[in-house]
Amino acid sequence: MIRGIGDPLVAVYARAYLCRVGMEVAPQLKESLNENFFDFLLTFKQIHGDTVQNQLVVQCVEIPLYLTLYSPAIDWILQCIAYHAPEVLLTEMMERCKNLGNNALLLNSVMSAFKAEFIAARSMDFIGMIKECDESGFPKHLLFRSLGLNLALADPPENDRLQILNEAWKVITKLKNPQDYINCAEVWVEYTCRHFTKREVNTVLADVIKHMTPDRAFEDAYPQLQSIIQKVITYIYDFSLLFSVEKFLPFLDMFQKESVRVEVCKCIMESFIKHQQESTKDPVILNALMHICKTMHDSVNALTLEDEKRMLAALINGFIKMVSFGRDFEQQLSFYVEARSMFCNLEPVLVQLIHSVNQLAMETRKVMKGNHSRKTAAFVRACVAFCFITIPSLSGIFARLNLYLHSGQVALANQCLSQADAFFKAAVSLVPEVPKMINVDGKMRPSDAFLLEFLCNFFSTLLVVPDHPEQGVLFLVRGLLNVIQDYTWEDNSDDKVRIYTNVLHLLSAMTQEVYIYHVDKVDSNDTLYGGDSKFLAEINKLCETVIAQILDHLKTLGKEETLKRQSQLALYFFNTILAHGDLRNNKLNQLSVNLWNLAQKHGFADTSTMVTTLEYIKKRSKQPELSHFADLALRLPLQSRT
Repeated sequence: MIRGIGDPLVAVYARAYLCRVGMEVAPQLKESLNENFFDFLLTFKQIHGDTVQNQLVVQCVEIPLYLTLYSPAIDWILQCIAYHAPEVLLTEMMERCKNLGNNALLLNSVMSAFKAEFIAARSMDFIGMIKECDESGFPKHLLFRSLGLNLALADPPENDRLQILNEAWKVITKLKNPQDYINCAEVWVEYTCRHFTKREVNTVLADVIKHMTPDRAFEDAYPQLQSIIQKVITYIYDFSLLFSVEKFLPFLDMFQKESVRVEVCKCIMESFIKHQQESTKDPVILNALMHICKTMHDSVNALTLEDEKRMLAALINGFIKMVSFGRDFEQQLSFYVEARSMFCNLEPVLVQLIHSVNQLAMETRKVMKGNHSRKTAAFVRACVAFCFITIPSLSGIFARLNLYLHSGQVALANQCLSQADAFFKAAVSLVPEVPKMINVDGKMRPSDAFLLEFLCNFFSTLLVVPDHPEQGVLFLVRGLLNVIQDYTWEDNSDDKVRIYTNVLHLLSAMTQEVYIYHVDKVDSNDTLYGGDSKFLAEINKLCETVIAQILDHLKTLGKEETLKRQSQLALYFFNTILAHGDLRNNKLNQLSVNLWNLAQKHGFADTSTMVTTLEYIKKRSKQPELSHFADLALRLPLQSRT
């Protein structure tokens, strides 16, 4: 019945449908598929007959455009035939194409349908057939594009590779239409990158620039140009080799549209971070990537989404981490200073730079084994100064607090005592600015828990920080206590008491003859004061003040709705005295008994916790130095809930 359809275009789609149904019903029967295709070849001459030609004139359709309408149907029929077909069938199809005078439309469909391995093995035969095709009906550049797509998937014989490229590029480079040219060149760039050196890749890129620059033709071909860049960096991922390709950076200059340029820069940086295994100091790589990172950074504006900022910052940070000048620490610091000036709008990059400079200071200390010379001491102070002037430019309050603390610890480790004091003072003065709510991953959260965590870390550091000779005893601790006292805490929060108990832990540790840890080559207060009675008296005064503050807070929790919190805090404070206090002191001993009774007073204490605590006290009392715990245990009754 299909043989009776007069219009060859309608007939070929009817055959395609018949093949589709045949593949669904009986995929193993290939005879009907072959018969359909051979019938189409017999009627193919109709296309150039008077009837069809006259109809095209009436409908104002050019013959090249008309022929492309056949491609989907012929492709489908040939795909059905080629499915699991042996290689010998391709040879038969090539012979039939030759018998039809190397018909371009048919040849294109054959290259699209059969396995890429079969096509690649016969690449030179196909090139010969393409050269003999008639240009008027189906453009030759589309045939070379189809051949290029196959060669991107399978390798041709090694001896033919250069000849294949030369033959294809002779045709491609003569194309006048920029769109036709770039569609074809995009495919063959991958073949060039797979099989040739940077010299051939450079030649191809130069040719693309030459064709796409006139009349700003590149503006209509950004997707294809992006694809070319992607293919180049997929196959040339050694960046010292990539940036030695002379035309690579001029090729990037064709991306004039900012959004496209940024996307291309992101692709390049992702490839660098993925493939660069070792740190680099190659000036060619550094200059090129700094330019690329600057392009990404400069695209950030008020409308840029936070996710986009995070992604760009992560890529720039990945680059910064991969830069190393080895033992040339001064050059490394100069690089960080330059990076700070270039990437000042991305906060995560500034944070990374501060961490990197702190690490540089610690590496210097490691090289000098803690004994700085005049030169290295000056260099470390330069690192510290970098951090001190960079931190205030950050907007995140906890980022600033933690970096002040971290940088102060680094300064202390490098014996920069006055600089360490400056960092710690800055942190103390910043605490009052902590807001009640902060943004965490896009959600507003109370800041109390974050502040508590920071202060606990701060107290741990303050233990080893020596007093300044002109500032008085424990000036940093006193300053921090004043700030905590004045800070406005949430009414339903007990974090203030938890902080005060941590202060007691710190003050208790400060009364020891030898502190539990030290910073190498830094004399802490245990060495400076040598257990002086006046120093211990000052600590005792502070302890009394802090304990008074805790007891005042416990009194405010005497209302019915807060009795449970009172019980929990009383037990928490009791455990603090137990662990850090000298219970041979009568006042402290009586206070601990009062707290124990308060914890149980209203029936909110957990019985198992109280029993376990009492058993622990009795167990410790068996140690000779803690025999007074036995008397304490007798004074701690367990109240039943009945």
